Amino acid sequence: MKALVYEGPGKKDWKEVPDPRIQQPTDVIVRMEATTICGTDLHILKGDVPAVTPGRILGHEGIGVVTEVGDGVAGLEEGDRVILACVSSCGRCSYCKQGLNSHCLAEEGASGIGWIFGHLIDGTQAEYVRVPFAENSVYKVPEGVTDAEGILLSDILPTGFEIGVRKGRTKPGDVVAVIGAGPVGLAAVMTSRLYGPSKVIAVDLDDNRLARAEEFGATDTVNSGEDDWQEQVRALTDGLGVDVAMEAVGIPATFTAATEIVRPGGTVANMGVHGKPVELAINDLWISDIAITMGLVSASTLPMLLKLVAGKKLPADRFVTHEFPFERILDAYEVFGNAAEENALKVLIR
Repeated sequence: MKALVYEGPGKKDWKEVPDPRIQQPTDVIVRMEATTICGTDLHILKGDVPAVTPGRILGHEGIGVVTEVGDGVAGLEEGDRVILACVSSCGRCSYCKQGLNSHCLAEEGASGIGWIFGHLIDGTQAEYVRVPFAENSVYKVPEGVTDAEGILLSDILPTGFEIGVRKGRTKPGDVVAVIGAGPVGLAAVMTSRLYGPSKVIAVDLDDNRLARAEEFGATDTVNSGEDDWQEQVRALTDGLGVDVAMEAVGIPATFTAATEIVRPGGTVANMGVHGKPVELAINDLWISDIAITMGLVSASTLPMLLKLVAGKKLPADRFVTHEFPFERILDAYEVFGNAAEENALKVLIR
């Protein structure tokens, strides 16, 4: 088969590799119908994730058809069309039983790390993939759900919902601000509407992305390149700040900004992947009664979100702005790596 192989920082190649095979009774093999690229893949290519070694097949999102089933798998059979969760779950360890699949203690990849696809084992940017713990890590696709809808359920919709909306303790009537209107930020904008906030404010430097945020459910937008942007955000509240500030960029300046616009008693929910430490002004914040939350998606809400997508309650396919065949996956990386210039959100590769 062919796959997108990491060959060291700055190097990747779409090339011939051995087909995957069943290694454990709980495995299945899936023929990939579609995959996509995540910002984490770009971090890997920059050398920011040293656990990813040369020779690793990249990717942790996908939708496909089961072609082979391990002897220990029940409830799945050849021909089933499935969504692959970005985080694997053994279903048995103490963390998986809590719904914290991101900390799965099974030894596949490494104990304590649920994100293994494209990280510690071969991933989904390939014609075929081996899926461990298949009963807990793939979900059958209901009739009528397209590739463009299903692919968003692998990662970004659960990430925006679990790490932004739920960890942000969003409640009906809240004023929510999402800093960063990229794919994950927009997923938080979209899924926050499920909890009935009074306002959802999208904050970004790019007016094109702010316009798109309105399509995803933002009631208000603020360009953070303007000197008075924080005052504009407060003006949309009672002057005291937002109830929930979600950070979806992953740089010190945006995290700090989130702590500056949240009201006393509010919550800062960090969704961004940070590559360097952030200075926390705890000398100012300790008296504000705020909570700061963070985490890696567990994809435990995937089944619930899948029902909403299947019922056309969440227009997930709006995220897909570009499509490529597998043989043009290198072009897809070029477009996704220059998302602002290409006006790209998610690229569908199939």
